[in-house]
Amino acid sequence: MKKAFLPVFIFLLVLTYFDKEGNAMERTPVEENGRLQVVGTALLNQHNKPFQLRGISTHGLQWFGQFANKDAFQTLRDDWKANVVRLAMYTDPNANGYIAQPEWLKAKVKEGVQAALDLGMYVIIDWHILNDNDPNLYKEQAKRFFAEMAREYGKYPNVIYEIANEPNGNDVTWEEKIRPYADEVIRTIRSIDRDNLIIVGTGTWSQDVDDVASDPLPYKNIMYAVHFYSGTHTQWLRDRVDAALQAGTPVFVSEWGTSDASGDGGPYLEEAEKWIEFLNERGISWVNWSLCDKNEASAALRPGADPHGGWGDDHLSDSGRFIKAKLIEAAQQSGQKAKGAANPHQRNGNDSSDGGKTGHASGHPFFWTFILAAGVAFGFGGLALGKRLFKE
Repeated sequence: MKKAFLPVFIFLLVLTYFDKEGNAMERTPVEENGRLQVVGTALLNQHNKPFQLRGISTHGLQWFGQFANKDAFQTLRDDWKANVVRLAMYTDPNANGYIAQPEWLKAKVKEGVQAALDLGMYVIIDWHILNDNDPNLYKEQAKRFFAEMAREYGKYPNVIYEIANEPNGNDVTWEEKIRPYADEVIRTIRSIDRDNLIIVGTGTWSQDVDDVASDPLPYKNIMYAVHFYSGTHTQWLRDRVDAALQAGTPVFVSEWGTSDASGDGGPYLEEAEKWIEFLNERGISWVNWSLCDKNEASAALRPGADPHGGWGDDHLSDSGRFIKAKLIEAAQQSGQKAKGAANPHQRNGNDSSDGGKTGHASGHPFFWTFILAAGVAFGFGGLALGKRLFKE
């Protein structure tokens, strides 16, 4: 038998992508986690693993819409390790909300959604009722708005619908006002988008989440909002959240602040620390209020901060520095890899296994690195050939 001249090597093949500057690229939040689903009280990613959304809400787009842009969101994703942004579209005509200027505010929402799509972030489209306390006041407008959003964005796993920010008032109860409204709006969305997450507000400025368990909505992928401000809402509301979870109600904290409930005063960081620990221990998703430079305690930025991101700590408020640190800390603990150039041309299918991935685009430089049994490593460069080399 002839002796083989070539030695037998056992090797490991590793593929790494590099961006145009030669830096290794990580997967975006949506590439990694894909379309989300609710199972029991838990939010799961496309791999059926528990997943926590953590990020920042804009202030009202009619007042601080300049911060809802791709550069600012990229700073939140790459530097703060946020994986979600929330677009607060006020509806109240007396606050120059959607009812007063629908086309302009709708364009601002679409600008923000597109920025999140480009960056591979999750994005919450928030129908921000507040002083217009009963969601039924503008129910027909809400149905038309969310039908349009679902037609345009329902194919993307990034998009989340929040259909009633903070219902409030003594007569605006779950049974009488909120649930009937939500049922109609959700049926409108689900006739177009069967899968994406929907967040439903609860009574008393989204604090009465424990009322839901007696008559929850009969749709999949629904979560119920809890809102709090650490200077006002303390252990009693955490106890209420625990009661809701024990009753089987999936909870999403789609807005919270480090100030009191007015948005000012404080920040109350010791109580905020208790809340963060509480939410992270239970895997409850949270979104902080707010991305703006308003001169109030809950604003993440100091007055005059650049709307286009790149903020140093000297541009951040006390609240902003606290939230940034907590986002980074939580991402490190969960092993989140949020940084990386995103491909804006996401696949259009409504397949939950898609995960918003684009496939391997042609033209990206790469290295094949072979680690040989002999301990010798070598590499060679080239250009990826897209689908010819990689099957989706």
